[in-house]
Amino acid sequence: MNILVSGRRYLAAYLPFLPAERRIAAHLAPPDTPFAVTEKLRGALRIAALSPVAAGLGLTRGMALADARARVPGLPAFVHAPEEDQALLNGLAESCERYTPMVALAGDAALLLDLTGCFDALGLTERGIMQDLEKRLARKGFQASLRLAATPDAALALAKFATASVEALPVAALCLDKDVHDALNRAGLRTIGDLTDRPRAPLAARFGTALPVQLARLLEEDARITPRRAPPPIWVEQRFAEPMATVAPALDMIEKLAERAGAILDERGMGGRRFDIALFRTDGHVARLGVNAGKPLRAPEAIRRLFAERLDSLADPLDPGFGYDMIRLSVPLIESLEAKQQALDQAEAARDLTPLLDRLMVRFGTQSVRRFRAMDAHLPEYSATLVPPDAPRQPWPSPVPGEPPLRPLFLYDPPQRVSVIAEVPDGPPRRFVWRGNPYRVVRHEGPERIAYPWWKHPEGRGRTRDYYRVEAESGHRFWLFRHGLYGREKADPAWYLHGLFA
Repeated sequence: MNILVSGRRYLAAYLPFLPAERRIAAHLAPPDTPFAVTEKLRGALRIAALSPVAAGLGLTRGMALADARARVPGLPAFVHAPEEDQALLNGLAESCERYTPMVALAGDAALLLDLTGCFDALGLTERGIMQDLEKRLARKGFQASLRLAATPDAALALAKFATASVEALPVAALCLDKDVHDALNRAGLRTIGDLTDRPRAPLAARFGTALPVQLARLLEEDARITPRRAPPPIWVEQRFAEPMATVAPALDMIEKLAERAGAILDERGMGGRRFDIALFRTDGHVARLGVNAGKPLRAPEAIRRLFAERLDSLADPLDPGFGYDMIRLSVPLIESLEAKQQALDQAEAARDLTPLLDRLMVRFGTQSVRRFRAMDAHLPEYSATLVPPDAPRQPWPSPVPGEPPLRPLFLYDPPQRVSVIAEVPDGPPRRFVWRGNPYRVVRHEGPERIAYPWWKHPEGRGRTRDYYRVEAESGHRFWLFRHGLYGREKADPAWYLHGLFA
């Protein structure tokens, strides 16, 4: 008998009454009365799910509602809501991550967990994990069929058909066309055990090539699962014998977990750029928080400070309910981090703005913190752009030592219109009015002439700008420009204030 024997273990949890039990748990349907959940298929109402009581009366999925009511007069029916059922299944999968980060959805009523290597970390046996999960699902009001196997397909089939061994599974577990199932039954091949010792080539020739492929997936081929959340490169966790009733001790535990994660990062010569925590509540709810770091980080006290900022910035504080019984710290994003000699880097550390930027990003969000980066652009308004703090840096034009800056740091977008009086039409400004306030120019420098980029104009034409750095009698310094060459591009060019010098 060619059945796979390997060290991998998959746990399948099949919830046959999920749509009905969701309504019972939400007090939308009576628990002790038979009812059906229906959907319209080809113009007729058919049963999509049944309550446990209705299933015990001999009703089946796919049956027409009219036929079901002929057997059970007055059978209540509810409209099928697959989106709500899927949301519930996702929530159950979230809570199952307490056993392993490798959790996947299987169809619309089942979960698959890859428990390989998790038993020592959990301190539980296979039977202990199954009992614990079954107990947690029962507290929520869900019946579940749970089975363990060496392949995900085998575990799922065992759970769906509630059999003790793969050999006892009916051939319907192969998920082939109904015609193939009927042909196998007519040939006296009713269980998987009837197929395991037979040569695959004759089976493929008689029943189709899909049969040996599905049989191999069930018995031998470990297809693995695609988890709903990619497992992080590094994760550490702590379980509590007594649930943590308040959030206050969480920061101390985060720092301890950060020490353990930092030791792993140190061994790999890496640092974390993002850290996530998951707080597992006893009722199955999972609270998740994440922080980003501007540079690779592995210092536990720094990670604690980031999470302290994150907790303080929450609009809705965490609700521990009946307590958290597990906390997990994950490092989903890691980068190389070289060790530095602290004694030689103290001056550099004092100038390092990364800790401040990290705290600002945690408190106000990563989209709220930006820095300027120089751009190779012709017009002043496009000569710089805003980028995240950790974006690649480009050299910024260095000012001339001892000279004031040629252009202001602050620019108006769009430039603001001003009224200007000049001695000659194409000369520098002498007086101007901005926002209703008059200013008399005592010093000026310019013009700095910036031609319009002809490649951006459909006809290759645009107005020239003549920029002046001016100082008013009040001591304020402005950056003004005349838009258009007098007499050649415009008869009466307008003036604009583009920026202010500090």
